[in-house]
Amino acid sequence: MGIKTKFKRFFDMDDEYIYEEELEEEEQRQEEEIIPSHTKKTKQNVVSLQSVQQQVKVVLIEPRVYAEAQDIADQLKNRRAVVMNLQRIAHDQAKRIVDFLSGTVYAIGGDIQKLGPNTFLCTPENVDVSGTISEMAAEQD
Repeated sequence: MGIKTKFKRFFDMDDEYIYEEELEEEEQRQEEEIIPSHTKKTKQNVVSLQSVQQQVKVVLIEPRVYAEAQDIADQLKNRRAVVMNLQRIAHDQAKRIVDFLSGTVYAIGGDIQKLGPNTFLCTPENVDVSGTISEMAAEQD
C-alpha cells in the first residue's frame, strides 16, 4: 500500500469502497504468491497425476468374534475399503457385526453391500462402487 492510499483511508468515510479496493489488492498478492513468475509467462496448466490420484487400499477381514468389529470400523475411518467374510462366526454374532458396521458406514458417509451369502463390502466415502452382484447371485440360486 502506498502513502496515498493510507492517507485516503484515514480521511475517507466510505468504508465499502476501501474494502473492495483491499480485496482486489489482496487477491492480486495471493495470485502472485501462488503462481510463480515462470508459470505466468508460459500459462501452462500442468497437474501432476500423482498428487491428484489417491491410493485406495482394500482390507480383507474374517472376524471370529464380535470384538473385531471395532477394528473393522477403524479401518473404515482410515478411509480403507473392507471386504468381510462372516463364514466362521455364529449367525447372531455376524448379524451384530453387520448392524454395528452399518451404523459406522452411515456415520462416515460410506456404503455397505452384500457380495455373497456371508460376504460384505464396506466402503468409506472416497470409494465408489458401481454395479450389483445380487442379481447374479439370484440367477445362480
